[in-house]
Amino acid sequence: MFKEFGQMMSLLGNKSKIQEEIQKFQAQIGTITAEATAGAGYVTVKVNGRMEILSVRISEEAMKLNDREMLEDLIAAATNQALTKVREQLAQESAKMAANIGLPPGMLGGGFPGLG
Repeated sequence: MFKEFGQMMSLLGNKSKIQEEIQKFQAQIGTITAEATAGAGYVTVKVNGRMEILSVRISEEAMKLNDREMLEDLIAAATNQALTKVREQLAQESAKMAANIGLPPGMLGGGFPGLG
């Protein structure tokens, strides 16, 4: 515990390194993307690291079924899967950022504050 406290205190003297790493991480968030499908490819959703939906594709086969409730469920399922994937990528990137600034593993709680 005291070792981690010492590491945190030494970081306070290196604010420029912390700011630089945070800026790199924030710039990278928008480039992180994840895609997921539902209903055997009927629906595909792509999201980015800012938790924004980039695209939703509905196959011709799904449209021919003319089943609104099923499509709504598939869109929700694909979106949730894509968001889960992007959160995992963000956790990995925030762990890398933490390592780059000298924080011990897990110090950010598995993810960057405010990102889920």
